[in-house]
Amino acid sequence: MKAFNPADLHLTKYIFFTGKGGVGKTSTACATAVALADAGKKIMLISTDPASNLQDVFETELNNKGVAIETVANLVVANFDPEQAASEYKESVVGPYRGKLPDAVIENMEEQLSGSCTVEIAAFNEFSNFITDEQAAKDYDHIIFDTAPTGHTLRLLQLPSAWSSFISESTHGASCLGQLSGLEGNQVIYQQAVENLANEALTTLILVTRPELPPLKEAERAAKELAEIGVVNQWLVVNGVLTDYQDQLSIALFEKQQKALKHIPNQLKNLPIYQIPLRSYNVTGLTNVRALLTKDRAEDKNPGPPIEVPHLEGVIEDLANTNKQVIFTMGKGGVGKTTIAATIALGLAERGKKVHLTTTDPAAHLQYVIEDSDHIRLSHIDEQVELKKYQEAVLMKARQTMKGDDLAYIEEDLRSPCTQEIAVFRAFAEIVDQADDEVVVIDTAPTGHTLLLLDATESYHKEIERTQGDTPPSVSRLLPKLRDQAQTAVVIVTYPEATPVYEATRLSEDLKRAGITQKWWVINASLQATQTTHPILKAKAGSELEWMNRVAKLTDGHYAVVKWFADDLKGEQLKQLIYSS
Repeated sequence: MKAFNPADLHLTKYIFFTGKGGVGKTSTACATAVALADAGKKIMLISTDPASNLQDVFETELNNKGVAIETVANLVVANFDPEQAASEYKESVVGPYRGKLPDAVIENMEEQLSGSCTVEIAAFNEFSNFITDEQAAKDYDHIIFDTAPTGHTLRLLQLPSAWSSFISESTHGASCLGQLSGLEGNQVIYQQAVENLANEALTTLILVTRPELPPLKEAERAAKELAEIGVVNQWLVVNGVLTDYQDQLSIALFEKQQKALKHIPNQLKNLPIYQIPLRSYNVTGLTNVRALLTKDRAEDKNPGPPIEVPHLEGVIEDLANTNKQVIFTMGKGGVGKTTIAATIALGLAERGKKVHLTTTDPAAHLQYVIEDSDHIRLSHIDEQVELKKYQEAVLMKARQTMKGDDLAYIEEDLRSPCTQEIAVFRAFAEIVDQADDEVVVIDTAPTGHTLLLLDATESYHKEIERTQGDTPPSVSRLLPKLRDQAQTAVVIVTYPEATPVYEATRLSEDLKRAGITQKWWVINASLQATQTTHPILKAKAGSELEWMNRVAKLTDGHYAVVKWFADDLKGEQLKQLIYSS
């Protein structure tokens, strides 16, 4: 892999960075913008990331119009607040109906417009002006976007029914449908924006990943999804590659990364691939932004000795002593939910509990992590099977009253992330509904938004006879149980880094909206909890302290830390996670 050096590359007018949370999209986008500006190019950098820390990166107060960075000639930075944009967008859709429709219907409309799909649409609504603005194209050599729209969002924008009255008049029940309701009048702009995205001469999509299997698989999914709608000018940047090793931990990390890179998914292998070495520092402040693509080290404060951190044992003891019946592990993909769920199951079984551990990972994978025993029963839910079953049920009803473009909209909406959550959650509900004397540990759960959709849909159906989707009795029975702290616990899993902690915090707030509180967080894969002597890894361990302290404050001390392990632990080896720190 070649080093990523933007100044030496042939770049298009528009450059989009995308990838899983925490892979370094913002850092890479900022470093690219500064490198090009330093090379004499006129650059605008725009972020639509809800977890954006651009103001910290450039140590400058930003707005959504663009602010010139005094310390970087030729650079203007704009920072959209997509959450605020989504809130305003939602009110523009719902506002006209307040006082005219029943409260239950208004609540349902509001929740339909509260998910990540709406945030992304609202963000696209904001930055589409920049990708279609002829004057901006003349003023800047490159316009760089931190965070790109997904293929699902772009396909929705391309559907003719997205611009009809159908959207604001119909719903198939618990889904993301309705998020395009406020876009009337902007069709020409969005069509031009989508065309520009697919124009290889104008746009480059840079997929940012880490040298690990989960983010590489996510990059593959994004690459396929965007290629489907014509965005084919794609590059891959692998961020955080360890280039040397000294102690046992750095040797293990190096080998693990190299193994992942040897198994890059086929969809990505033929792309231009570049790498950025692992850095010891957080990319805040202009010095570190400039150093990211060019220097192995920047000045760091001495991280000091490792701190004492609470073990996972404390979490398991509490779950056992309070006799929880349903336990969810939740968090963004790739933070280790499956492993933590299996470890909690093992710990509860050791304490005499009969446990049913279920996951959306393939059964074979779960069998590699932990085995069936007298106290642990394993099952798995095939996401694609459950999704197809749900899609077919909804479409069967929809075909009775719809056809053509309207039906195409329903079909696309059924590919949305929250529709998949709903389909899987229905299967989880059946498992919990049948459990009598077991503790059910569930790896991966729906967001608060999805739970509210399911709940609001029940109320909605009481008000309106017409419906396209149904809430099964098992789901109706499970929702109250999830809100009962005596029966249910949610364990949020995160990494000790900025983006995963920000995303976990949003997840926590989302669940609170749904009436579900969480007591415990688990900080996974901590370098601080190791004894590494490698200079870069030791410095990175020091940078984790800020995020550990933030989690400690957020949870009022109800958290545990699991250290980074080189090996994928399984079976009895999982006990190392319970007591490690």
